[in-house]
Amino acid sequence: MQYDKELIAHKLDRWDRFITDYHLPEWDAIPDLGLYMDQVVVLLAQYLNFIPAMPGGKESFVTSSTINNYVRLKIMPAPVKRKYFRVHIAYLIMILTMKQSISISDVQKIIPADIPEEDVRAIYQEYSEKFRHIALFFNQQVQDAAEDIRTPDQPGEAAVSRLVIESTLIAGFSKILAEKLIRLCGADTQEVLAAEQPPQT
Repeated sequence: MQYDKELIAHKLDRWDRFITDYHLPEWDAIPDLGLYMDQVVVLLAQYLNFIPAMPGGKESFVTSSTINNYVRLKIMPAPVKRKYFRVHIAYLIMILTMKQSISISDVQKIIPADIPEEDVRAIYQEYSEKFRHIALFFNQQVQDAAEDIRTPDQPGEAAVSRLVIESTLIAGFSKILAEKLIRLCGADTQEVLAAEQPPQT
């Protein structure tokens, strides 16, 4: 793979500035006026503009069909007379950010769809705080790992390749751990522990 070292360094600096300033919208800042689908799609694209478009760049990471599918699968509450309120948008923010690393069925296990709005508010506020903390932590890891890219005498392609591999491994291990923990929800403790025992000879 060929990389332009200066371009990568520029992008990493831009990422650093963006993540340092970025946070999910506060609960009270999310519109509660009753938005139509096309307005929700535009709003989510603004809120989550760091998520890349689908491969090929032809389709946004969020579409009306995607949202309709989440409602149909009961991953989030249904709109009220085809309008989406604060609680719907909060669900979508959490779903779309988590969906970057785990399956939609696993997302459904983490955030139940049929809970009172006050509970959604509490979950969303905690989620937002955790999101900010993890974003800053990950960014620091990236910036530390990217020192070679900013060093003039280091070969550019090797340094960028190392960062790509490190990011891939972090994503992979994080996904594996999340999936393992999700599968323990409601599991029979004795069965899980028994499965860890080596087979009898």
